[in-house]
Amino acid sequence: MMQKGLTLIELLVVIAIVSILAAAAMPVSRMTIKRTKEMALRKNLRILRTAIDEFKKDCVAKTLSTLEGYCKSDQYNYPESLEMLTEPLQLKGGVDKTKKYLRRIPRDIMTELESPDNPNNWGLRSYSDPPDSTDWGGGNVFDVFSKSETKALDGSQYNTW
Repeated sequence: MMQKGLTLIELLVVIAIVSILAAAAMPVSRMTIKRTKEMALRKNLRILRTAIDEFKKDCVAKTLSTLEGYCKSDQYNYPESLEMLTEPLQLKGGVDKTKKYLRRIPRDIMTELESPDNPNNWGLRSYSDPPDSTDWGGGNVFDVFSKSETKALDGSQYNTW
């Protein structure tokens, strides 16, 4: 009579093969997660920069109400803060005409684990700051960047994007 079942050797071989496959899949899954986060960071940076540019364009075109003092020439017509882009700003030509540039400030997905209490921990750059400055001079928001110093998959650092 023949016994059906697995021998210890067969079981060890199967476990070894499954372990090798799992070990090979881990780096691929980590890279996929990192690539997904990088895509989200690029998208959030694009959203913020587009909102800043649109605010500047509206100030130059004098679409925003001058009575409220949103557009200040000494600030080069850039917003004073990112929060200003989420507030309804008064437009010219009517009391009930307002415009919001952002519903909410997108998260900096690369630094949210470093500072969970402040997920909107973006680095800010004003118009008068040097292009490679990491300290915000205040006054206006000309550009945003991630504060993460981690390297991206392409070898660049996130804070240079």
